[in-house]
Amino acid sequence: MLYLTLIPTMVDRIVTGLLNTNTYLFSHWKKGCIIIDPAGNVDEIISHIEIKNFTPLAIICTHGHFDHIAAIAQLRDYYQPKDVELPIYVHTLDSNYFGEQGREQHLQDLSQLGAEFHPLFHSFLENLPEADVFLEEGQFILDTDLQIIHTPGHTRGGISIYSESDLILFSGDTLFFEGVGRTDLPGGDSDELRSSILDKLFTLPEETRVFPGHGPFTSIEREKNHNPFL
Repeated sequence: MLYLTLIPTMVDRIVTGLLNTNTYLFSHWKKGCIIIDPAGNVDEIISHIEIKNFTPLAIICTHGHFDHIAAIAQLRDYYQPKDVELPIYVHTLDSNYFGEQGREQHLQDLSQLGAEFHPLFHSFLENLPEADVFLEEGQFILDTDLQIIHTPGHTRGGISIYSESDLILFSGDTLFFEGVGRTDLPGGDSDELRSSILDKLFTLPEETRVFPGHGPFTSIEREKNHNPFL
């Protein structure tokens, strides 16, 4: 049995995958961490985890796009023989990106990007695991105060993940440093994205630190004052 001792919250960023996705390791335990959006560079992710002597407890996907989930199968292949279950969390409305049904959804997205024939993507599509836990608005993750905020617009099931105690927001591809997520892929909706940001994220305390899916860190205050798309 893994006994977890609470420690001050830690957030590590690892830039991964073909599109320089921010993969995060979140921990407020001495021995455990949550992996957010593992997109590639599996050896580097594992190295970060093992240097800190962590056991990964779960994978949370802010949405289902390939550039946020591409390393999931490899992580599971590595950890499951070590008796680490590593359940996959995703919002219900993005469950179509996983398992057998996921192949067709990813091919639709990739075809719009002109990348459906890239050999790296085909190897990824052959080994898509099923999601294990389907998230909903307001749900908390494990024994943390990480709370799910449903922020559709980039995808139908896009989420942001908020810690009230630490004033931390993982915004996925909803909100960036002086930018917002694209809405031209299947399931995207620019009006929904704008509403997600203005009505949900911009109501959070201005000092909230924002850890986006791509690019540098920011804050709610900065984006309210300087984001040109809003």
